[in-house]
Amino acid sequence: MPHPARDTVTLHDVAAAAGVSLATASRVLGASSRTVAPEFRERVLAAAERLRYTADASARAMRQVSDSLALVADDVTTPSMAIVVSAMERAASTTGAFVTVSATHGDPGRQLETIRRVRALRPRALVLTSGRVDADAVAGGLLAELRAYEHDGGRVVIVGDTDLPFHSVGFDNHRAAARLGRYVADTGHRRVVVVAGGRGEAAPAARTAGFVEGLRAGGVAESAVRIVHCPVSREGGYEVAHRLAAEGLRGTDAILAVNDLIAVGALRALREAEVAVPDDVSLTGFDDIGAAVNVTPRLTTVALPLAYAGTEAIRLALGEPGAVTHVTVEGRLVVRDSTRERAATAG
Repeated sequence: MPHPARDTVTLHDVAAAAGVSLATASRVLGASSRTVAPEFRERVLAAAERLRYTADASARAMRQVSDSLALVADDVTTPSMAIVVSAMERAASTTGAFVTVSATHGDPGRQLETIRRVRALRPRALVLTSGRVDADAVAGGLLAELRAYEHDGGRVVIVGDTDLPFHSVGFDNHRAAARLGRYVADTGHRRVVVVAGGRGEAAPAARTAGFVEGLRAGGVAESAVRIVHCPVSREGGYEVAHRLAAEGLRGTDAILAVNDLIAVGALRALREAEVAVPDDVSLTGFDDIGAAVNVTPRLTTVALPLAYAGTEAIRLALGEPGAVTHVTVEGRLVVRDSTRERAATAG
């Protein structure tokens, strides 16, 4: 049996190159929860990248059989992501594999660092979920890291919009949102507030653009559409709707939220302000999570087959080698009790 190459990089080499102790290097590059001073952390990460320590360790590990699938997600606490993860776990369990989960909170630098770390756990495949994953993320480091991982024998799958050359499962956020916006316009609504979530977030931005496109196609004047931003959460929706009610709705007859969580929070604030939904104002969400049918009135929304997306991601992760496959998941308009027809007036 051949011996390892003499120039194989070890953790000792990284520690020496960074000028830190072996224990410090291990804490930075391992799974330790102990805090390391920022200057030492940066030195270790820079040395590891320069010496390609992670890639070499991963290459050795990839020669061993692994039953794990690594999921790296922006946020694993949202109901929509919980549906995706649950479906992934079920699909993986049928093959004897299991899923490990890491959260990056949408920070590109943390995303890159997390991927470097999970590679050391020698996962069979890596599923990266994010609103948008770009090739130039972190100065191209993300693409380089994922390419190296595949070169070492791993499989990469992206859940979300991406221009990366890997298998992917994407959502038709813009087109589905345009369908909902057109429905709202066609039912007579002419003064609309779009609760757009956080600025610069890919999926909320695509949904917002789709809403506006659909509204305009249905005859709503651009000047009659107001876009407001908030955290993508119940609390964010509550605060926005509370503020809108305090200002006076000023003729607003529909509020379109970029997801169901925001809509549920808005519904609570409107109820507290004695604004009736849908009699005074219609309200819509997006995703069709469980909360959409567990509130009164039940939410008109767009149903995304989130469980299907999770299952497809695992199918691609565990499938036979072949051409890169891109799957687009369609959204479906679901009309419930939180909207009603109105007599259209001039916009």
